[in-house]
Amino acid sequence: MAARLSHLTLPGALVAGIVLVALAAPLLPLADPVKMEVSARLLLPSFTHPLGQDEYGRDVLSRIIWGARASLAVAFLSALLAGVIGTLFGLLGGYLRGLVEILTVRAMEAVVCFPPILLALLVVTLMGPGAVTLVIALTILYAPGYARVAFAATLTTRGLDYVTAQEALGAKPLRVLALTILPNIAPPLLVQFSLTVAAAMVLESGLSFLGLGVVPPAPSWGLMIRGARSTMEQAPWLLLWPCAALTGTILTFNLLCDRLRDVLDPRAGTVGTGWLTRVMARVLPDAAPAAAPALLRAEGLTIEIATANGRIHPVRDVSLSVAPGETLALVGESGSGKTLTGLALLGLLPPSISVADGRIAFTDRAGQSRELTQLSESQMRELRGDEIAMVFQDPSASLNPVHRVGDQVAEGIRAHRDVSRRAAATQAVALLRDVGLPDPQQRSRAYPHELSGGQRQRAMIASAVANGPRLLIADEPTTALDVTIQAQILDLIAGLKQKGEMGVIFITHNLAVVSEIADRVCVMYAGEIVEEGPVGEVFAHPRHPYTAALIASAPDGVDAELAPIPDSVPPPHLLPQGCSFAPRCARVVEQCRSAKPPLAEVSPTRASRCFKWKEVA
Repeated sequence: MAARLSHLTLPGALVAGIVLVALAAPLLPLADPVKMEVSARLLLPSFTHPLGQDEYGRDVLSRIIWGARASLAVAFLSALLAGVIGTLFGLLGGYLRGLVEILTVRAMEAVVCFPPILLALLVVTLMGPGAVTLVIALTILYAPGYARVAFAATLTTRGLDYVTAQEALGAKPLRVLALTILPNIAPPLLVQFSLTVAAAMVLESGLSFLGLGVVPPAPSWGLMIRGARSTMEQAPWLLLWPCAALTGTILTFNLLCDRLRDVLDPRAGTVGTGWLTRVMARVLPDAAPAAAPALLRAEGLTIEIATANGRIHPVRDVSLSVAPGETLALVGESGSGKTLTGLALLGLLPPSISVADGRIAFTDRAGQSRELTQLSESQMRELRGDEIAMVFQDPSASLNPVHRVGDQVAEGIRAHRDVSRRAAATQAVALLRDVGLPDPQQRSRAYPHELSGGQRQRAMIASAVANGPRLLIADEPTTALDVTIQAQILDLIAGLKQKGEMGVIFITHNLAVVSEIADRVCVMYAGEIVEEGPVGEVFAHPRHPYTAALIASAPDGVDAELAPIPDSVPPPHLLPQGCSFAPRCARVVEQCRSAKPPLAEVSPTRASRCFKWKEVA
């Protein structure tokens, strides 16, 4: 940290020196910047006038320092106002899209159609010259640049797992924008700010040079360049001083912002934007608390994607249920629809994907049954992260890289509980201790990249269970981990389930994990549940050819012979007419190719989607 902060020393000291000198101009022993001595015009530098005197005999050093006040004030204020307006519009347009995007980002892009200098000239001509007019003109001119940068960065960030994870915790859009997306797009915005300040200083000087900016006799670097132009042959040094001041200030400020960007982005080092998170957390209101146990039952769940060639259904007629203290495993190959099903239960499907049919009944802590597909987004946010939580597959992508681990766990608490930041931080440390992180106090102050894969997954689990959810959806939480860490994570989830009677939906393709942790299993293939039942019974006596093929393809001992399943899962738009598994099935008959098998009851606790289930063992 000290090494990275040291990079700020030189440019920070230079910029601070320039700003302080400009602010202290009234206190410094300087000559009057507007007092003219015509008899002393164009005099060379002297002890009394270190930089000489201009065409009217005014002290050049005094006008340089007083001119810095005007140039810096106009540039900083216009860049700041443009940044606030443009960033707000870009965030809203990129996150909410649709009509909001048209009214914000697209509307601002109309400004880009005008050449910058002509637009500034138009505003100055209509409102008259002056510093205030310059600020207004430059704000209008540069706000679209911020909007485009923020819009592009938001589009890139909004689909990442750690944003979805915050939505899964129940965070409101304003908090997601301010605490999750904004800190991650801050580095390019800082670069944009440095470019805007530099461009604003140049444009302010240019307009003042043309007589449309700062009004004489007030000092301005642009006015000084304008005055020096007429005396270039007699006193060329008069042109040197304002140009050197303008160029040096711009280069120094750009250097500072580049260094600041690197320091504030913990992905490039060890210092982060915790300051921004803390400030925004104080400004934004916390979400309302909720209230105790839950059951979930999905019936006939069908998911639809609208494409240019029509609508496809990657998940069809899925029915499942989970009870308190029970672990239900969703098993299948990649492309079977497991993750989409889990996201649908939480209402976190991407914008182009929707629930076309079915119902999802959830019994909240108050004992009230709630139809999740009928709830508004704000009502779903009250449940996410509180009564229903989700652990995603890749903790590296699910944890926000610019927030400390403890802050992210605390954020899940504060999204649903009316507690102070200090109290939430204390609870976060306790949660990290509960999930087995060594030295939780220190780990809570670490950034995700400073933790190992297993430690990051423990931190994700701590965030998910922070509010004691009654249902936890775990989407392949051990896939990216080695077998030792996998076992620890599985033991951790099992312990948390027993401790609080938490129901778990465990999404995986690992049959060994299912046999260790699950009570019941639903086997999915090509968007449908093809078999379900108690884990022991299903694995001992499978009643669907796909389940039997999965078991045969899994390693069982060092010398076990594996039986691979031919071909692959068909995509949703190329499903066969009859049974989805028919093209890969060794027991296929003509009936399988022409008709869709129903999910038939094999026993009171088991079902199979196969015409020949009695022959499969």
